[in-house]
Amino acid sequence: MQFKYPEILYFLGLLIIPILVHLFQLQKFKKIAFTNVAFLQKIVHKTRKSSQLKKWLILLTRILLFTALIIAFSQPYFSDKTNTNKQHIFIYLDNSLSTTAKGKKGNLLQNAIKDLIENSSEEMSYHLLTTNSFYKDMNAIEFKNTLLKLQPEATSRSLKNILLQINNLKHTETKTLYKIVLISDFQEIIPNNIADFTNVTSSISFVQLKSEQKNNLSIDHVFTTPKNNSDFTIHILVKNQGDAKENIPIALFNNNTLITKQSFSIEKNETKSILFPIQNQQKFNGKITLDFDDTFAFDNRFYFAINSTTKINVLSIGNTPEFLTRIYSKNEFNFKTTSLKNIDYNLIQKQELIILNELKSISPTLADYLKEHLSTDGSIAIIPAKEINRQSYNSFFKQVAVGKITGKRNDSLKITDIHFENLFFKNVFTKSIQNFQYPYVKTSYRGTFKKAEAIIGFENQQDFINQLPTEKGSIYWISAPLNTTNSNFVNSPLVVPVFYNFGKRSVKSSKLYYTIGAENNIDVFTTIGQNEILSIKNGTNSFIPQQQVYPHKVRLKTLEQPKNTGLYTVNNKKDTLETIAFNYNNQESLLQFLDLKNLLKATENLNFSNSIQETLQEIYKKNKVTWLWKWFLALAIVSLFFEILILKFFKP
Repeated sequence: MQFKYPEILYFLGLLIIPILVHLFQLQKFKKIAFTNVAFLQKIVHKTRKSSQLKKWLILLTRILLFTALIIAFSQPYFSDKTNTNKQHIFIYLDNSLSTTAKGKKGNLLQNAIKDLIENSSEEMSYHLLTTNSFYKDMNAIEFKNTLLKLQPEATSRSLKNILLQINNLKHTETKTLYKIVLISDFQEIIPNNIADFTNVTSSISFVQLKSEQKNNLSIDHVFTTPKNNSDFTIHILVKNQGDAKENIPIALFNNNTLITKQSFSIEKNETKSILFPIQNQQKFNGKITLDFDDTFAFDNRFYFAINSTTKINVLSIGNTPEFLTRIYSKNEFNFKTTSLKNIDYNLIQKQELIILNELKSISPTLADYLKEHLSTDGSIAIIPAKEINRQSYNSFFKQVAVGKITGKRNDSLKITDIHFENLFFKNVFTKSIQNFQYPYVKTSYRGTFKKAEAIIGFENQQDFINQLPTEKGSIYWISAPLNTTNSNFVNSPLVVPVFYNFGKRSVKSSKLYYTIGAENNIDVFTTIGQNEILSIKNGTNSFIPQQQVYPHKVRLKTLEQPKNTGLYTVNNKKDTLETIAFNYNNQESLLQFLDLKNLLKATENLNFSNSIQETLQEIYKKNKVTWLWKWFLALAIVSLFFEILILKFFKP
């Protein structure tokens, strides 16, 4: 038995007063002369016994009366919860895309919402955590209304993150008792998602939502291989989870116009590439559809956008070797060269890539402009001269905090180590090269650089080309002069992908598609006025993303928007600048789920269930309060009634 106001029970100590009064009360009898003394003595003796019994009965009824009243005012009850804590049910409801799968009764998320609404209690307060929102201190009506508005989201939470948020809330609200219910399919798509339950002290109920189907076909990702400016091939990678499937229709649209359609078969647990050749199309707003009913419907549609190519601005300062002119062709680049004496510093602001080609020194004025260029996310490729003013180079490196040149090597070294795993070489090589005729350098420079990412190395395990990240931009440091008297690297096949990627990676131009829920950086090459902003919109949705304005471009950043897949346009007022595509994270299509039943069976305080109704009813049952004050008040009334009867009918 528990008490709502246990401090009132201290008044029970006052019951000692009537007991003491009764025990020490002395009643004096007056002596009266009478003729038959023996007979009277017998009557007096009986009267005294009856009188004492009556007093004891009255004392007991009064003690019982006051005891019952004191206990009644302290409001006793039976319950598993303690009265000093506020009672809340903390519910995590996973509304990620994977919970839109079909269960026994239909859509898993919709059925979970229905069960929560039907089994909510007016006596409870609710906290609701979803994949992207948190709602505190709701009554049953607010809780139901919030659930009715809940929609699937293209985001996910790890089990560790959920438990961490619960613990943080418990630390900030120390006088609150939580009954915790986690409702999810517990999809295993996040690395290290298995939480450590050894330190869990609170009671947690896990309700796992399970799909009926165990097969899924999804469009994993898409890429293109260009043939020329207007011809290319679309590669569609379709991922099959489960049994082999045959004659699956797949269609390709440009906007809403059907371009081509074909069918394919796929083996068990296979990822298959399907090709669509496209001709005479410089712009393409693509949509791919799979006509197949499986576990997830959201991954049977995929969007991508190919915009007309924007040329990249490249400026070479210093010597003008012929190999740069050949690499930076007019089809893809606006390539300009200038000597250090004739440089127009205003040109630097308009470039994506600046190449310092064998300068003997970097002047303070040039260093300032280069630093400004890096602060606007620009890139610089530095090829040193055979003889350099090391102090001027190190002064610039110090300004941008990348390290310094420490010495010079005059021994010949072969360039042997290509770091294929570096993202710099992504989609450049189909396989690692073994029988390669290695180029060489005669003179090179040593250096110590911070956070350097090796791209190509020498035979002595030291680096030939490094990428040096600055706060916003990148420096590509080539440690040796590339003139033909010092090196034959410019005659090597490596020179083309290296310098070509210097140019291509210097811009964050729009990709084929972006992922919803991820942080995306999109560079739009345009100039806008001081009070102008760019917006992103489609037929049903419009939003203004975070944006940074540079002299020749605007960088857009998206994270929370958009919510839905599709083709979107980037607009400056009424002018459409380009088209971009958004798709859901392909990890949401994985049929990998935690085996919670086995994971939790050896852990106390953690319960596993497949039924939301049973879990909530069990919580309500444990939290049910049986109030007892009415019974004690009735006992006090009965005690008073017995005292009245004793006083009225008990004649000693």
